[in-house]
Amino acid sequence: MPDEQLMLAYAQGDAAAFDELYARHEGALYRFVRRLLGAPMAAQADEVFQDTWLRIVAARASFAPQGAAWRTWAFTIAHNVAMDRLRTSGREVGLEAQDDGSDPLEWLAATLDMTHPSSEDTAFWRAAGRQLLQCLDELPEAQRAAFLLHHEDGASVEDLAQRLGLQFETAKSRLRYALQKLRGCMRRYLEVLETPA
Repeated sequence: MPDEQLMLAYAQGDAAAFDELYARHEGALYRFVRRLLGAPMAAQADEVFQDTWLRIVAARASFAPQGAAWRTWAFTIAHNVAMDRLRTSGREVGLEAQDDGSDPLEWLAATLDMTHPSSEDTAFWRAAGRQLLQCLDELPEAQRAAFLLHHEDGASVEDLAQRLGLQFETAKSRLRYALQKLRGCMRRYLEVLETPA
């Protein structure tokens, strides 16, 4: 059953429909929140994740499938909850980030058809993944949000503009600047690796 139909069923009182939605999107929504908050606020990711689901539950009757896909609607709620937390916290540094066991670059290995990489390749891509997360943390909040909505949730630039309440060109610029900064950050990392010892 599509997400939108599950949400409508849940709004009509079908608790099993909610359980299915949660199971489908728990991991992606948590990763999105965690990356949006960044390492300094990693300790608050669980709370923001829970607040996101509470808002989804509270807004179940207002979900309109013709307005947006359920995933778009839910990720917009998650974005808003995370941005509220970032604003009210002043980006206070939380506890040290804990490794949640997720591999941030699984998608890259799959894209490059590295289904059986060597241990050296695995170590390289894991280190690159950690560096990418650090680079994401260094982005300004607005650019990080645009990048994650585009790359984690698959939002088009038009969707970005609508979901963030921006003009099209502003959304496009935020995404472009985020990509430029990430490329620069990763390029510096890769140059250090390529420098002979």
